[in-house]
Amino acid sequence: MFEGNSVLGFVAVLAIILLTSKLLGLLFRKAGLPQVLGFIIAGILVGPAIFGDLCGFSLIGFDGGDYKCLLSLPKSSELSGALSAMFGKDIDAANALDIFAKIGVLLLMFSTGLETNLKELKSTGPAAILVACAGVALPMLFGFAVSMPFGNIGLGFAAGANIYRSVFIGTILTATSVAITVSVLKELGKIRTKLGTTIVSAAIIDDVIGIVLLSIVTGIAKAGGAQEYANGFEWFKGQIYGTIIMIICFFVFAIVAGIGIHYVFCWLEKKRATTHRIPIFSLAVCFLYSWIAEEVFGVADITGAFLAGVVLSTAHRASAYADTKIEVCTYTIFAPVFFANIGITSISFVGLDPTILLFALLAVIAGLAGKVIGCGAVCKAFKYSWRESAIGGVGMMARGEVALIVTATVTSSALGANALPPQFMIMTVLLILVSSILTPVLLKVLYREPKSTPENPRRYGPHGDESAPEFPEQVD
Repeated sequence: MFEGNSVLGFVAVLAIILLTSKLLGLLFRKAGLPQVLGFIIAGILVGPAIFGDLCGFSLIGFDGGDYKCLLSLPKSSELSGALSAMFGKDIDAANALDIFAKIGVLLLMFSTGLETNLKELKSTGPAAILVACAGVALPMLFGFAVSMPFGNIGLGFAAGANIYRSVFIGTILTATSVAITVSVLKELGKIRTKLGTTIVSAAIIDDVIGIVLLSIVTGIAKAGGAQEYANGFEWFKGQIYGTIIMIICFFVFAIVAGIGIHYVFCWLEKKRATTHRIPIFSLAVCFLYSWIAEEVFGVADITGAFLAGVVLSTAHRASAYADTKIEVCTYTIFAPVFFANIGITSISFVGLDPTILLFALLAVIAGLAGKVIGCGAVCKAFKYSWRESAIGGVGMMARGEVALIVTATVTSSALGANALPPQFMIMTVLLILVSSILTPVLLKVLYREPKSTPENPRRYGPHGDESAPEFPEQVD
């Protein structure tokens, strides 16, 4: 009925997305679930996934769909094709909704980097580091293994399948969300315990490792699916060995440039740490790092945004002020648009292969089991009790924004034929939903103190467990 890609039409699109996502987000928060799930459901409801495809009408739709809609947007591929035909060369174009969503994901990763405390990570010790490594290795291995039998949906080693997609499945399962676990630990008064500190630190390290891993696998996938380049620099980046070299060079560049940026922001911090120029300069650094990462070095743009945040986090007062200002902007408009855009563009129930739903269920089980077994085993190796080890594993299994961001990256058209089909986004949404429900329930059950009886008095060991007394009982 109306053109959604005109200026005022897009304003109406934003109004619908912001209103519905906020209402659904509040509803999900009241239910004890992450708001991002509400944002995605809002996108599903206003987009063509349900009402458009099944009922014939949606609030927001795309040109050429077999349904009516209030506001229509051109698909990015259609817009690119029209511009390419007009100018006689390949042009990769995005509609306005995609642009807002891209800014949203960059700001989310930038805020994650700003909230990273390098000094705290250094002081966490080997326990948190090894828990994080196990929390990445086992879910990735389990995810890769569970995809092997599903050659009919393009996974595993089957004929016509794509091995990169199986690696992407494992990469998606590595992400950890610390928000739910932290809220439960705070509620139970366990956040400052040795185990609580280990879980929180391990979750942060887990995301750092996962983002680095994402850059490596997407870079290699781009090189593996690259066409023949004429010559020069693009040809070099299209080779797998060239991709690995470029990834290393980007991290070297990020560190070297980051040292200079650190001193600049420390100087600004001394002059005045709470001035509007700080968040403005911070955003400039975020966007430049993202552009340089993707366009120059061939590394995922979200890695550049994250590293920009980590660099600026070393200027503590300035980064804290910038984070408060940027977070308001992010969660007011850009983050809701990013998550709602997932529901609008990446999820469809029409023609969905039932095999994908079966695989999604198995992948969710694999992802949860990988965290519990891997992280729990490392906790046990560091002399925690069985109950504490179970708490360590369960505390690491919640998923959130990072899992969605990773999925959005590996389903991007930039990966060409190696990209996961958008239908696999259902797996991530299901993973977040199940883990968000189970994590707080299981943590509260595991932390529940058993009732003492005269025949079986509670005994507490050195880590607060009741398995063994810290001192031998006295004998009269």
